[in-house]
Amino acid sequence: MTLPAYALPFGLRDVKVAPMTGDATYGALVDLPASRTLAFAETEESEELRGDDTVIARRGLGKTVTWSLEAGGISLDALKVMMGGTLTLTGTPPNEKDTFAMLGTDARPYFKIEGQIINDNGGDIHCLIYRAKLDGDVGGEFTEGGFYLTAADGIAIPRVDNKLFDLIHNETAAVIT
Repeated sequence: MTLPAYALPFGLRDVKVAPMTGDATYGALVDLPASRTLAFAETEESEELRGDDTVIARRGLGKTVTWSLEAGGISLDALKVMMGGTLTLTGTPPNEKDTFAMLGTDARPYFKIEGQIINDNGGDIHCLIYRAKLDGDVGGEFTEGGFYLTAADGIAIPRVDNKLFDLIHNETAAVIT
C-alpha cells in the first residue's frame, strides 16, 4: 500500500504538550486527557504603505499560528507545561496531594503541541505546533452534573530555525512518541 495523495482525517485521537527547553528542543511530552479539539490557523499581519490615495506596497510582518484546544478532565502536569507555575507532590499514599500553584509574577512559557488525527484510510495526520504560548484564557468550568473541560488558546511563532508548524501524513497510524 502506498501513501495516498490526500488524507481523510476523521477523529482526534490524542494531544500532548511538551515544554520548550532550548531553541528547538523540548522536554517530555505530557498527555492531555480525553482530547476533544485541536484547531489552528496560519496567519500573517501586514502593513500597508499608502500614498496618493492608493496602496503602494504591502509588507508581511511575519507568520504566526493561532491555536486552540479542549480536553476532558484536568491534568496538572499539562497545565504546568502550558502556564508555568510549580507542581508539588506531598504526602504518602493514601494521603498524597498534588498542588499546582501560580504566582502573579510567573511568566507563561513556550511549549510544543502535538496532535494525532486518525485517517479514514488507516493512516493518520500529526499536527505539530512549535513555540506555542498561551495568549488568551486557559481554564474550565466545574458544574453540577457535568464533566470538567480544560480549554486554552494562544499563538505560536517560528522557532529560531524558522520552523512554525508541521502536518505529517503517515501511511500507517503512528502514536505520538
